[in-house]
Parts: sequence; C-alpha cells; structure tokens
Amino acid sequence: MSTRPVLGIGVVGFGWMGQAHSRSAARIASLFPERSFDTALIVCGDNVAERREQAVSGVGFREAVEDWRAVVDHPDVDVVYVTAPNMMHEEIAIAAAEAGKAVFCEKPVGGTPDQTVRIEAAARRAGVITGVGYNYRWAPLVQHAKALIDSGRLGEITNYRGRFFSMYGADPMGLLSWRFLVDEAGYGVSSDILSHAVDLAHMLIGPITEVSGTRETFIRDRPLPKAGGTHYDRGQPGDPTGAVTNEDYAAAMVRFANGARGTFESSRAIIGPESQMAFDVYGTKGALRWNLETMNEMQVFLVDDEGGAPRGYTTVYAGDRYPYHGHFVPGDANAIGYEDLKVIENYEFLSAVASGEQHRPGFSEAIDYVSFQSAWLRSCESGAWEDVTSIRQD
Repeated sequence: MSTRPVLGIGVVGFGWMGQAHSRSAARIASLFPERSFDTALIVCGDNVAERREQAVSGVGFREAVEDWRAVVDHPDVDVVYVTAPNMMHEEIAIAAAEAGKAVFCEKPVGGTPDQTVRIEAAARRAGVITGVGYNYRWAPLVQHAKALIDSGRLGEITNYRGRFFSMYGADPMGLLSWRFLVDEAGYGVSSDILSHAVDLAHMLIGPITEVSGTRETFIRDRPLPKAGGTHYDRGQPGDPTGAVTNEDYAAAMVRFANGARGTFESSRAIIGPESQMAFDVYGTKGALRWNLETMNEMQVFLVDDEGGAPRGYTTVYAGDRYPYHGHFVPGDANAIGYEDLKVIENYEFLSAVASGEQHRPGFSEAIDYVSFQSAWLRSCESGAWEDVTSIRQD
C-alpha cells in the first residue's frame, strides 16, 4: 500500500481547461512513478448540468456541484483549480486561499491587473502554494532552449521575438463567448494568449523594463451564444449578435533589463497560423526558434569555436534525452502533445504542494506579467514608451 499523501483535487469550471487539468491530474500516477504524492478527484463545480455529469461519469470525480463554494469548502479538497471565466477568478481564488487550500489559477489569474494584484496578496497573506497556467514553459524543447541560453551557448542575447497567433477568433460567426467580453474575460488577447508569449520571455531572457504598445479589435460583433457554447462553436448569418468589448490584437516593442531588445505580437483574429505560440532568440554566438505548432522540433544555429558557422539552422527533434519527454514516449522524434504539457505542469505544481515549497510559475510570476500589461495598457493610451514597474501590493 502506498504511503504517499493523497492530495484531494477540486476544480471550479469544467470547460476545456477544467477538463484538461482533471484528466492530467489523473494521469500523473501512470506517468511519474517517482512522484511524492497521489491524487483523488474529489469535486467539480460547474453551472452546466451536462458538464457536471461528464465530470463524474466521464472523468471520475466523486461528485459535481453547481455552487463553486461547495468546492472551496469541501473538507477533502486540498487543492483548488480555478478554471472558470476570468472575471470570476478573484472571488474564487481568494476564498480558496483563505480556506487554506493550495490554489492553481489559469492565466491571467485575474481578469484585470488590479484583480491579479489582490489575488496574489491574499494568497501570500494566507501562506498557500500557488500556481498559474503558463504550461508552455514545460515543453521539453523549451526547457532545452533555456539550458542553452543559461549556459552561454548563444552568447550575449541581443534580441527576442515572441508571438502567439491563433485563429480561434478569426471566424466572424464564432460565438460571443465570455472570452470576447470585458465584463467576463477582462482584457482580450493581452490577458489571454499574449501572456504566454511574455511569460516565456521572462523565463528565457529576464525582466522587461520598458514597453511601447498598440491594440485593435477587428471583429466588433458576434452571434450570441447558447448555453454551454464556446468560442469554437459557430452561429449562423442572421442570428442575434452582441458587441465584442475587448481587443483582438496586441503588439509591443520592449527593452529587457539585460540590454536586449524585443517584439511581441498576438492576435486571435488572424488568418493562417492555427496556434503559433512561437519565439526566436538571437545572440552573439547563436540563435534558436521554436513554435508550438511543431512543438517537437526546434531550430538551432550555433557558431563554432573558430568563429565560423554552418550554413543555416539545424533541426533538433524532441526525445527522451530532454526533460520530461521520456515519461511519455521513449527514444527520439516520438512526439508528445499539448495535454502532455498539462500533465507536466500539474506534476510540478502538485509536487510543490506535497513538499510545501512555493511553485514557479506561481502568483508572483503572474504579477510579473500584469506589471508588464499595465505598462503596455498605459502605452496604448499615451502612444509613448512606458516603464515597467512592479504593481505587487506590499
């Protein structure tokens, strides 16, 4: 019989992310035999009856409830995952922290920067372990990219290009889900997919000190949703519509603390890239580039010791010689997928919970992003470069 502690899991919001985290937590036991904990899916909260049924019969929760408070207050729950619409995060996350639960919150933690600040402060006061859903950090080749940069193989980093282009909002018939509404999602792509691109830059290159930004909304009206509908569902011409109230597009030029320069772009209403979460890093001795769409490949260009260089990039394929990959498949060039990154993310977070050590990325790293976002928003209004300073609440 196992002597590992059992961490009771509660999930609030059983849409795509809630389901992904639930399945991932359940997979840890079969993929990480060296784990220091076991998991139990205790209770899921969602206001859609069909999702509650799926949580119990399809995923294996002991029970499912309509009121999220029953998740936070459940005596067998040790960890609360907050995967509800963004503008609900503050009340749920703070209640969970004050109840002494470890809290994992999908990015951007709060729907607005000031909400994230209050959530982080509450969790810090409560002394609980926190996590935030910057799952692309855990891709084996992204981990390898960080090792190359930290080792100095690329030399002095001169410039960085980060982007997240996704077609999820490119169809004007895509339903007006909560993601397109400032009252439910907060800001648009700057709180959603741009946050991933900037977080990876923070991890790989370091802090950003200055930013110049711009934003736009290209599709201004969308068909109204039906119950349980998501932004992946479609309406029909002639359906009643409502106004989109946050941005489709965000871009920035930045200066890093180490002297490097960079650019970011993000759009949910672009045609072409399906899910291009990508970065390019350039240094005085080499360069590399990685793209989620081909996440099991990375292009690397290294100058040789004599100062010359091969012609063109070399493609590096993911494999079990890189972090985490061998837990899923053996050998080289055998691919892993998106939800495998969620498994790694949950393994690392729950390992921190079991050990009592703070997890990274946690709410502190969420503050790093919203500090950038706040300066970016000021720049969008002023048209000028703005300093990035921490908005953490002491």
